[in-house]
Amino acid sequence: MKLTGRIEELLMRVEKPAAYMGGELHSYDKEEESVDLNFGFCFPDTYEIGMSYLGLQIIYHVLNERENIFCQRFFAPAVDMERLMREKDLPLFSIEKKQPAREMDILGFTLQYELSFTNILNMLDLAGIPLRSSERGEAYPIVAAGGNCSFNPEPLADIIDFFMPGDGEDVLIEVSEAIIAHKKSGGTKRQLLERLASIDGIYVPSFYQPKYKEDGRIASYEKLYEGAPDQVVKRIVMDMDSVSYPMKPVVPFVEVVHDRSVIELFRGCTRGCRFCQAGMICRPVRERSREKVVEYAEQQLKNTGYDEMSLLSLSTSDYSEIEPLVTDLMKSCKAREAGLSLPSLRLDSFSYDVLNEIQEYRKTGLTFAPEAGTQRLRNIINKSITDEHIYSAAEQAIRLGYHNIKLYFMIGLPGETDEDLDGIAEIARRINEIYREVCEKRTRFNVTVSVSNFVPKPHTPFQWSAQDTPEEFDRKHHYLREKLKKIKGVSFQYHGTETSFLEAVFARGDRRVCEVMLRAYELGCRFDGWSEHFDYSKWLRAFEDTGVDPAFYSQRLRDADEIFPWDIIDSGVTKKYLQKEYELAKRQIQTPDCRKGCTGCGLKRFVECPQYEQGKNYS
Repeated sequence: MKLTGRIEELLMRVEKPAAYMGGELHSYDKEEESVDLNFGFCFPDTYEIGMSYLGLQIIYHVLNERENIFCQRFFAPAVDMERLMREKDLPLFSIEKKQPAREMDILGFTLQYELSFTNILNMLDLAGIPLRSSERGEAYPIVAAGGNCSFNPEPLADIIDFFMPGDGEDVLIEVSEAIIAHKKSGGTKRQLLERLASIDGIYVPSFYQPKYKEDGRIASYEKLYEGAPDQVVKRIVMDMDSVSYPMKPVVPFVEVVHDRSVIELFRGCTRGCRFCQAGMICRPVRERSREKVVEYAEQQLKNTGYDEMSLLSLSTSDYSEIEPLVTDLMKSCKAREAGLSLPSLRLDSFSYDVLNEIQEYRKTGLTFAPEAGTQRLRNIINKSITDEHIYSAAEQAIRLGYHNIKLYFMIGLPGETDEDLDGIAEIARRINEIYREVCEKRTRFNVTVSVSNFVPKPHTPFQWSAQDTPEEFDRKHHYLREKLKKIKGVSFQYHGTETSFLEAVFARGDRRVCEVMLRAYELGCRFDGWSEHFDYSKWLRAFEDTGVDPAFYSQRLRDADEIFPWDIIDSGVTKKYLQKEYELAKRQIQTPDCRKGCTGCGLKRFVECPQYEQGKNYS
């Protein structure tokens, strides 16, 4: 069923009609009779945000490269469009063919942020699909999910049919082939799930049943299907040059959040910051070759017309050939009058030469992440930079002519005191002082201090830690604001306390918090990551109505031997290693970068890490 005519009637009545039109440059269009599988890639936020997500472009490209697979995109409609869709009884539709989501063979959601979960419920409801997997019969598409939040799948275990933690390029092809084979051979949804559970890296929550202790903690997991794995190991793509990459990404008609060409340098991180989930679950480091990066960059600029290119990784300047790569890329960018953006710069590997290459053509603001205000706290979190690194990097940037420096910090970290907050203010003050010392011709100079609230995440050494109470976060925000407003040329930004609290609940939640989410959705919650739509009072009522204590998940220290909801997923890094790191944090002892030698995280059970130095072992 095509809905084109009915949709066109609504487009003149919404703020951003181009977000629903489709037909963008490099988008796909296939005839239904020519494909064996209709795959609905679902991004649980608006088009402008979803089209900025590189993972969407990669998966869209990988799937549509297969002639017999048609991957279509679905986004959460903005509030104005949703209202009209419900008034006109118009179901959730694809961007490509204006086809109802319910007609897909599979709907695959990407889970990037816990506060997008209610949007998943809303998209399913708009599609006319029951929210609970147990209520979806044979006539409905199977619902899957991947992404960072799939490393704790339990809050969505009653909603999603199966999860795919880890890299998606290979496993999605295997899943697609399994569904195609199932369609041809026939069978029940249960039989399809059994087939999928035999694929490495697939978690089917209905095949497991958690048992709880009287105090609410998990006692055990019981397998309900013998063929299901005892623990699901994440999928890892080791050779980044061998997997397909979109050299012709879809170019949106409307301005999106990150409106530029994006090239992924590498996956993983060797630094071992103890608060960072991505740094743990994305291990090991796998680089794209310099030749491939340059090739992809030139092709993307040629095929898209973008005037800016950004390099994507967890730590851009840790790329093994970063300086010659930047030199190569600047040639390509200059030829097409495009700028080059380098996010995720490390202060301790800050390169004067790299910045000099960039500033020759176009300067943008620089962003650094000291994370903590004192060396003591940086030792606790294993952030291997010093005050000298910070000030040296800032001075070099100022000498190159940069007038805007943004500093990222995290507050509420384990072991934090007010002295650490004082340290944040001192870093901002000292950078301003450096500017006055080295610049003879002074212009407007600004330091932005941006703080996020610590959320103890699964699969990190701090998964045993408690989060600060909302009241304590508010106190720290006020304390720091008062300190910073006394320093000229410093602006202050901070993340909302209530959303960080909810993020912790759902990051560490088990299956029982799903009832809270369903109730919050009934009360009208959606777009919870947007300040203009977030309604904390509705969430508080949802907790009250369901009898779930949120502090049990967010503000409770975990026992050393406690079974976590996410233990069913093997991220590659062992729980024993994470616990060792947690104990080292308490003693303010840092662990070296594992490029200097294996630290014994556990990944060598599955893969080799050839880029690490041999003959050393810190485990």
